[in-house]
Amino acid sequence: MSGFSADWLALREPYDRAARSTVVLDAVKSAFADRSSLSMVDLACGTGSTLRALTKHLPVRQQWRLADNDLGLLLRAGQTSIPGVKVTTVPIDLARDLEAALDGPIEIVTTSALLDLVSPAWLERFVFETAARKLPVYAALSYDGRISLDPSDPLDAKIIAAVNKHQRTDKGFGPALGPAAVAEAIGHFERLGYSVVQATSDWVFGPDDRNVQLEIVAGWASAARDIGDLSLGDIANWLVRRREIIAAGRSSIRVGHVDFFALPPDMR
Repeated sequence: MSGFSADWLALREPYDRAARSTVVLDAVKSAFADRSSLSMVDLACGTGSTLRALTKHLPVRQQWRLADNDLGLLLRAGQTSIPGVKVTTVPIDLARDLEAALDGPIEIVTTSALLDLVSPAWLERFVFETAARKLPVYAALSYDGRISLDPSDPLDAKIIAAVNKHQRTDKGFGPALGPAAVAEAIGHFERLGYSVVQATSDWVFGPDDRNVQLEIVAGWASAARDIGDLSLGDIANWLVRRREIIAAGRSSIRVGHVDFFALPPDMR
C-alpha cells in the first residue's frame, strides 16, 4: 500500500535517492557480493523507486516482484527497464495479504517509506513472517519524527507536534507507529537474532528546492488541520509565512529518516 500520488513520488524520488544511506547500501551489497543473481520483493513499491535506487548495488541478474495496491502506480513501476533486471508486478493489499507477497522464491525483502505507516500488530507480523522465511530486509526512508526548519517560526514546534501526532493515525494498517516504527522494527529483528546495520537518511532541502518544500509544508498544514489542536487561522498564517520564505529562496528544511538492513543469523 502506498497511498501517494505519482506526481508526489516523482517529485520526491531524487531527494529519496540522495538521502539513502550509503552505509546501509554497502551492507546490502556486501551481503550478496558472491551472488550472480538475486530475487527480491519490494513492498509498497509505488512507481519503483527502490528498484531504481538498488539495482546498481546488487548482482547483475535480478528478478524483482513489485507489490502495491495502487494499479496506476504498478503500471508505471512495471515500465521500468534496466538491462539484466526482470520486473513482475503484483497487485496486492499488504494489510490483508502480506504473507502472499512474501511467498515464493524470494531472497531479500525491500521497502521504502512504509514502516512508519503501519501498526504495531502489522509490524510484528511482518518481522515474524520474514524471520520465519529467514529473509534479509532492507527498509529505507522510515520517518523518525525529526524536523528542522530554517529560518524558524514561532509556530513550528506546534505544527511539528501535530504532524507527528497525525503520523500515528490509521494509514490503512490500523493506528500507525509513526516516528517510533524504525526503532520498534530494529528491536524486533535483533531479538530474533538478526544483525542490523542502521543509519540516518534525512531529506535535506535547500533554498533552491522550492517545489518540494511547498508540497511538504502544505502537507504538514493539512495534517495539522486534521488533528485539530491548532486554530485554522494559526495554521493558515503559518503556511503563508512559510510559503513566502520558500518563494524568497531563504528556506532550508531537514526531515529525519532512518534506513536499516537486517540480516538473519544464518547469513552472517
